This record gives sequence, structure tokens and C-alpha cells, in this order.
Amino acid sequence: MRTPVSLTLVLAAGGTLCLAAGQGGKAASKPTPQRDIFVVGAETAFGDPLLGFAPTRVEYTHTPMDLSGRRELVRAMLMEQGFAHRSLPLGAPGLTMHANGRLTVDGQTLMRRLYKDGSCAGAGDRVMVTDITVLADRINVDVNGGPYLPHRFLRHLSVNGMPLAGDGQVGESPTGTRITLLFEGETPRLSAPELKALLEPLLDFGLKSAEQAYADTLPAPIKKAIEEHDVMVGMNRRMVLASLGQPESKLRERAAEGGSAEVFEEWIYGHTPQSIRFIRFRGDRVVLTKLAALGKPLVIHDKDELATYRDPGLIHEIKLGDPAPSATGEQEPAKAPSLKAPEENRSDQNKAATPTP
Repeated sequence: MRTPVSLTLVLAAGGTLCLAAGQGGKAASKPTPQRDIFVVGAETAFGDPLLGFAPTRVEYTHTPMDLSGRRELVRAMLMEQGFAHRSLPLGAPGLTMHANGRLTVDGQTLMRRLYKDGSCAGAGDRVMVTDITVLADRINVDVNGGPYLPHRFLRHLSVNGMPLAGDGQVGESPTGTRITLLFEGETPRLSAPELKALLEPLLDFGLKSAEQAYADTLPAPIKKAIEEHDVMVGMNRRMVLASLGQPESKLRERAAEGGSAEVFEEWIYGHTPQSIRFIRFRGDRVVLTKLAALGKPLVIHDKDELATYRDPGLIHEIKLGDPAPSATGEQEPAKAPSLKAPEENRSDQNKAATPTP
């Protein structure tokens, strides 16, 4: 009986894909042979989208919402811009969250939706409130156009039997999602700051740039380095931009002579007589930093300082393509890999099992 093996797919520096294997349970006495068939599906294509999710603790009045409060809330929130704290699924039904509570969807279901429908915004991306609806026990907040197709009256008109607008035309697919905030009982009269605070686990309406919003999604050590305007070996380009901003100049050079040699990109910050900082990239990762200060020796860092950190968006758990052991402990014969979807394979099996008259 084989020992189960879990593999981790990591996008390393320079866009290289690496596989890290680990055995479940106790360590096996014999090394498990590697297989060349892997399955990447809805459960393994994304990292945990609810990682770090924490309910809010916002105190608000329980006075029922009235007409004037609804008007003030819509006037204050409509077309308001913020940043996404985590990936938001594209289209209906959106996300439903209890006030000061958790989401009504679990991480596995949300991963499958992101895999199937895509996302309308990733962590740190800018979003806009395009519609807000106050109902009896909930508030619907549509971002980036909402989860449904916009209604166009041209769909009802045709010339010589040809519709002027139909499916497949520009603007005929949803571009956003809907966040529903549920309350226990009637919807209270909320102010715009109170509603923004309740949406904090998903959206951030603070006055900040996209780089600052992205830094808030990173672990504490990296976030601290960005706040101190420091660059660590192993950071990606977006982290460097959040820490130091756009460079004053960029250079490209080859590591050695010849057309096939590796090309490095170097960002330069500062100019004499001030301190000058050189940031060298291999692909999307920092591999070397140099700090040249006036009257001081050159400071060079070339060791990976983020060896224990992996971007959650670039780490995916993948499954072995071998069939699971049977009840008797014996492994069934391996099936040939197929590009067909699971439902297509089932339909083929049903046709083969149906007797011909």
C-alpha cells in the first residue's frame, strides 16, 4: 500500500515552476517514486481565499432605517472607491456576509467559484461601488458594475430580423459582483463610515494608494519592511514599488557575453551626493541589492531573505493522478490520461454499459 504524497507547486524566481513533495503521516522507510500525471482542478487551482478573514466588531445603532437615512447612505457610498482585501468572485450570486460575522460561503466553495467564473478583483485591486440597495434586512453593495448584465433596450429592437444588440456584444457580460450585508432583524440606520467598517473584511475604503492596499495583504515582516522603505532579497516587483515607488532609472544587462545569456533588470534609486540604491531583478524577484552611501562601504545583500515566504497566489496544492487504493488495499490499474471533462467520461461509460438491442 502506497504512502499518500502531497505536492506543492511553487512559482519561484524567474518564473520557474518547482514541485515540493511531502509524505502524509509518519515518514516512510522507502522513498516514494515520482509520477508524471498530475490533476489540477477547482480545489487546487487557487490558494485559500479566506486566509486571515476575521469578523468585525462594529457598534452601531439598532434604530430601523428610514427614508432619509437610506438617501444619505446611497448619496455617500455611490461611486465610492476602495480596495479589495481578497479575491472577489465574478458575477452572481456574489458574497453574503453577516454584520459582525462571517461569510455564508466556505473557502472550498469560494475556490470553486473563482476557478469556474473568475474574479472581478484581486487582493489589493481598486474597486468602485456602482450601486447600493437597502432592503428590509440587508444592504446590497454592487462593485465594479454588479453581478448581472446591464439592461439595454437595443436588445428588444431588430432590423430585418437581426437584433441590434445581443449576447456576445461588448458590455454583454458581467464585470463585477455583489456583497450582501445581512442583519439580525431590521436593517439599522447606518452611516457611511459604519457601513465601510462592516465591509472591512472584504473592502478597504481608506485613503491610500494601490501599493499601500497591496502591502496590507502581506505578512507582518514584509509589511514592516515596506513601511520602513526597505527592500529584501526575494521581494517581487509589486512589493518594491510599494516600498520605494517608481525608480529614477532602469537598466538591462546580460550576465555574460552571448545572445543566450540571462538578462537582468536593475532599478536605480537616488543620485549623488545622496545614497544610491541598486535593485537587481531576475524575472519578477529581487536577487541582489546594493546600497552606496557617501563615505561608507558598499552594502550588498544577495541572500534570499524571504526563503520561508511564498506568495499565496502562486502556491497551489495538486493531486497525484494515480487512482486511490481499493477497499482491499490493492491499487487498481492506472487509467490513461484524458482531456475530457469528468461528465464526458461518465457519459461515455453510460453509453458503453447500455446494451444494444
